[in-house]
Formats: sequence, structure tokens, C-alpha cells
Amino acid sequence: VQLQASGGGLVQAGGSQLLSCAASGRTFSNNGMGWFRQAPGKEREFVASIDWRGIIPAYADSVMGRFTTSRDKARNTVYLQMNSLKPEDTAVYYCAASRFSYSSRSNSQYDYWGQGTQVTVSS
Repeated sequence: VQLQASGGGLVQAGGSQLLSCAASGRTFSNNGMGWFRQAPGKEREFVASIDWRGIIPAYADSVMGRFTTSRDKARNTVYLQMNSLKPEDTAVYYCAASRFSYSSRSNSQYDYWGQGTQVTVSS
């Protein structure tokens, strides 16, 4: 079972980036999916999540109105569209699959984690 995050890179402040997370080895169509990030010297923090239906998202206050998460169940893929990026968004971004079907902010509820993709926002 693998979650492969991709789409990271270097972007200027104010720019946009689309992250993808593709699952292989099993389907997560009945699982909530989440995005977390970890900046150097900081703890991993919640960014966004979405329920198994792809209808109910949740966002951290710091990204509300700028980031959007969605999922394509046919492709077993979750997306994180990041707009109006700020230097403080610089981090390694991880996708994760929850053991529950609903959208969750708690990393303790996620059993499967991707390897992370680096996003660097320059000022």
C-alpha cells in the first residue's frame, strides 16, 4: 500500500501549485483523506482533509480561502490546489489516508502516509 505525493517544487509568493496524491495497492474510496505539512524545526500540522464522498472538506485557518482539496475516486487520487502562496507555506507536504470515512484534522486518525513532497515559496 503506497501513497505517492507529487507536484511540489519552487514557486514565487503569490503563485499557485497543485499537489497530487495517488494511492496504489488498495483503494481508499471509503476513507477520509488528509494533507499535512511540516516545516523545518516545527511539528507536523494539519492543512486540509476531505471525507470519503469528496463533499465535506476541512481546512486549517492558515490556508482557508487559499487552498482547496478534492478527490477523484475513479483515479484513487486526492488533490491539493494551493493559491496565493506565502513563504510561510514552505514545508514538506504529506498526504494521508484515515481509518475513518469522515474528514478529520487529527493526524492520529490517519494510518497510511505518503513520503512527502517539498514545497518552497520564495519571497
